[in-house]
Amino acid sequence: MTTFRVLGMTCSHCVGFVTEALKELPGVESVEIDLSTGTVALVTDRPVEPAAIRAAVDAAGYEVEG
Repeated sequence: MTTFRVLGMTCSHCVGFVTEALKELPGVESVEIDLSTGTVALVTDRPVEPAAIRAAVDAAGYEVEG
């Protein structure tokens, strides 16, 4: 499991955009997002490059913290 924070999510629509963007990445099996903390947990069946995660979140219009 990979966990990280995403900045800028304020509603369920935001969660949907980020979830869909991350589900497109090869190897991602599930995406769990806690909107109150901005925390994202990815379950993958293989390693996913941090740069790919960041690019997917950026493309959805949000920012990975750090």
